[in-house]
Amino acid sequence: MMNIVCLDLEGVLVPEIWIAFSEASGIPELSRTTRDEPDYDKLMAWRLAILKEHGLGLKEIQATIARIDPLPGAREFLDELRTLTQVVILSDTFEQFAKPLMAKLGWPTLFCNTLEVGENGEITGYRMRCEKSKLNTVKALQSCGFDTIAAGDSFNDLAMIQAGKAGFLFKSTEAIKADYPDIPAFEEFSDLLSAIKGALD
Repeated sequence: MMNIVCLDLEGVLVPEIWIAFSEASGIPELSRTTRDEPDYDKLMAWRLAILKEHGLGLKEIQATIARIDPLPGAREFLDELRTLTQVVILSDTFEQFAKPLMAKLGWPTLFCNTLEVGENGEITGYRMRCEKSKLNTVKALQSCGFDTIAAGDSFNDLAMIQAGKAGFLFKSTEAIKADYPDIPAFEEFSDLLSAIKGALD
């Protein structure tokens, strides 16, 4: 079997985009993430309503994203991991947010969603690539003959972490780690890399 590693993006390789924008815009409500609200549709509806209320659109969010750097060591971790096996990033973020960050990470493969944006730059909605995108993508990869190894930090990563040959929590919350004590949890890229190497054998 060929292995493929599936990584979450935000919180694992780059800072949480909405938290960074929440700080930049001074709107604390926007700091809620999938760690706080497992229902993604509910979370996005809430975010879009807040953006509309404050008259903020894609341009303002992209200006914040342009100033975000990957987490320290993320690029090196990815570069080394990609010498060992295939890697794909599975994220609930959007193409319009992720592109500048992909450039800083050396253009790894990213499967994510897309925003619907009006002519005035207002974010009017979003299109999910598929339902339960992380789990369904992992299942699809498995159906193509891949063994999947996954790592993520949040509620919406648990299904893909548990569905594969091996799975890890990375930079997760104490609450999630306590609820899922059977999933090995790491804080450092070097430790995650060692764990993935062990699972590749």
